[in-house]
Amino acid sequence: METARVGKVAVENTAYHFDKAYDYLIPQTLWAKAEKGCRVLVPFGGGNRTRQGLLMDVEEIRAGRTGSEEGLKSVKAVLDQTPLLSPEMLLLARWMKERYFCTLFDAVRVMLPAGLHYQVACSYQAARDIPPEKLEALGDEEKRLIAYLSRCRLPVRRDKLLTALGYEADNDLPEHMSRQGYLEKIDDAFRKIGDAMVKMVRLTEKGETGGVKLSPKQREVFSLLQTVGAASVKEVCYFTGVTAGVVDALVKKGLACCFESERYRNPYDGAPESAVKEEIVLTQEQQRAYEEQLAQYQSPDGGISLLYGVTGSGKTSVFLKLIDRAVEDKRGVILMVPEISLTPQMLALFQRRYGRQVAVFHSGLSMGERLDEWKRVKNGDALIALGTRSAVFAPFENLGLIIMDEEQEYTYKSEQAPRFHAREIAKFRCRWHRCLLTLASATPSVESYYLAQKGVYSLSTISNRYGGAKLPRVVVADMNQELLEGNTGPFSSVLMECLAENLRLRRQSILLLNRRGYHTFVNCRACGEPVTCPHCSISLTYHAANRRLMCHYCGYSIPFTDECPSCHQRQVRYAGAGTQKAEEAVEELFPEARILRMDADTTMAKYSHEKKLKQFADGEYDIMVGTQMVAKGLDFPNVTLVGVLSADQALYSDDFRSYERAFALLTQVVGRSGRGEKEGLAVIQTYTPENPVIQMAARQDYGAFFQGEIQMRKAMLYPPFADLCVVGFSGQQEENVEQAARYFTRELIALAQAEYASLPMRVIGPAKAAVPKVSGRYRYKLIIKNRFDKSFRELIARLLRQYGKQKEYAKTSVFVDINPDMIL
Repeated sequence: METARVGKVAVENTAYHFDKAYDYLIPQTLWAKAEKGCRVLVPFGGGNRTRQGLLMDVEEIRAGRTGSEEGLKSVKAVLDQTPLLSPEMLLLARWMKERYFCTLFDAVRVMLPAGLHYQVACSYQAARDIPPEKLEALGDEEKRLIAYLSRCRLPVRRDKLLTALGYEADNDLPEHMSRQGYLEKIDDAFRKIGDAMVKMVRLTEKGETGGVKLSPKQREVFSLLQTVGAASVKEVCYFTGVTAGVVDALVKKGLACCFESERYRNPYDGAPESAVKEEIVLTQEQQRAYEEQLAQYQSPDGGISLLYGVTGSGKTSVFLKLIDRAVEDKRGVILMVPEISLTPQMLALFQRRYGRQVAVFHSGLSMGERLDEWKRVKNGDALIALGTRSAVFAPFENLGLIIMDEEQEYTYKSEQAPRFHAREIAKFRCRWHRCLLTLASATPSVESYYLAQKGVYSLSTISNRYGGAKLPRVVVADMNQELLEGNTGPFSSVLMECLAENLRLRRQSILLLNRRGYHTFVNCRACGEPVTCPHCSISLTYHAANRRLMCHYCGYSIPFTDECPSCHQRQVRYAGAGTQKAEEAVEELFPEARILRMDADTTMAKYSHEKKLKQFADGEYDIMVGTQMVAKGLDFPNVTLVGVLSADQALYSDDFRSYERAFALLTQVVGRSGRGEKEGLAVIQTYTPENPVIQMAARQDYGAFFQGEIQMRKAMLYPPFADLCVVGFSGQQEENVEQAARYFTRELIALAQAEYASLPMRVIGPAKAAVPKVSGRYRYKLIIKNRFDKSFRELIARLLRQYGKQKEYAKTSVFVDINPDMIL
């Protein structure tokens, strides 16, 4: 009996409203390679454009009998030698599509390292044996194109062909000549892997001589290169506020040249070849927590456990004992941390203990490094995946343990499609592998602690710090009183005294200010207008390092100015303080102090986190000033003072999680102090010292905070008592965005009343987003309080498919975010 094979293919670049696994006939010549989990090339759409896809399933049918294979397009090529995705990950992709309202291929893409992705491009070559009389009949442009391709040995990609001939990207001359038979069109897939090099620029001999006319922007770049010699193109753009095109213009004029500088490709340079397992001595509380975790790890079904321990209680020691057991059992381990800044200390600890069995997953690695780490896990060369959110997709075939450190952190939630939470993905994977998921924190999310209290999660608690260390003494400094006493500076008198004492005793201090830049607010005294970004509804921040006003949303920047762009009066006022100004203030007060600033501006370079934190650990700096990246997970025994410069920033926002985030941030940063043998102190500066969140954070009293917060959540119907579904709308025409949001809301109400009347829902909006405009696009939001069950997901999916077919709203995009960390 003859058979045929049909593949179910998830195709890239499909819109949600027509996304599905499409049927394609698999030619018999490809049967040996076409397995589930492999990528393929397929013709798609009316024009049969070649697109990349992934085989979600392969079915064998009786050929010619049922007719089901008739009319099907055929798979053109298989791109992988062996399947990239296991049955678990293929099922996860389908689950993500249903839960996060993304396409199947978007779900597949997020599971794979960036260096592994293929791009499909068409190339052209001149057709052979074209009769001379046909060539003579062509126009000049057609002849020029054929002459160019005839000189090339190999087919030329379409984009390079158009550039070489000086055509615009939308020029259809190659397609037109292909249809007439003058050119051969070739569709191919290529993979672009980061090559561990960084693009640098420096002046040429001609540039050093000077004498060439330059534009103002070119002159800025030229002046910078005269001063520093050579710099990366990224650094040049940051310090001058220009685009890379300005650098390219100098290169074309012969004044500068670009060159490649080698970057470290292997993140394991210097890692120990062999593991050294030091004996871990646990306290009684730690031992009890470990035994509770181990019992659940050994149970047939695994499960979810919350490990709640005060800051400095030694939760990492409990992790290590659990990981030791999983490694002995030859089972994979995933350990997630919320930020890249936490990776270096953890990586150093793990490399000493487990050697090259550790693979690293985070965005700070080059594409090539990420690809290599992914392969080491897939090939079984690494048993431990350590990293940020992306580590949750590490391709272990036999997973035994997932640990999510600081599980409450917002960075575990993706803000791009698919908008997943790593905790939900971890739960799915643990159910599949029947293994243990350990959620750990000194300040668990309200939802996780609630589920632990209800018995849905098991709960292990460590109430005391390790080794007899005490929680730091906390002083709340009233900044109103400081003003009354004539102190208008950023530091209270008590914090200045404590910093001076710490310097005298050669101890280290950490200062937290969760805003980067120098001045955080700029406005005009004459007209009262703030100096805002033209593309975003947000004021600009002044950065002293490059003397520019910058937008922290889209990156727009202008040079420092005292002239108002609205009324043109020279009465621009700069106010507010960011980390750059705090650093300057510390330098003025303590000129002898060695100061390290840690924020997004100082940690742009690769390995900058590792380098700076190691220098601080080695005692090369006395005071660390930084944003929230200095507040969590860091362990420096010589740090005995922590100062919070503006506690009120985190407290007062229009998001229901603001108190939870503020409590966690204050508790975590206070916990950085006194982690060694020396007693610690923390100073929290605030204009509202009576605020209960500040008082509870000062006492490290999570229990009291939880009781108050859970009552508010229940009264207001917030998670965990309901799910929040935020539907966002974005487009360049505000009127169309608003109309689209109102259309979606009307259809939601109508469909819910007609077919989903049993669903409990509260609909709020539509309304403008908190920041109405970002990167030139206007934003509206719709909030739905609901129970996120199968019926609700079906309702939203139907509405999205219906919306996608409305041509009048084609330029306004829509997305759905379930339980976002911050409401749009």
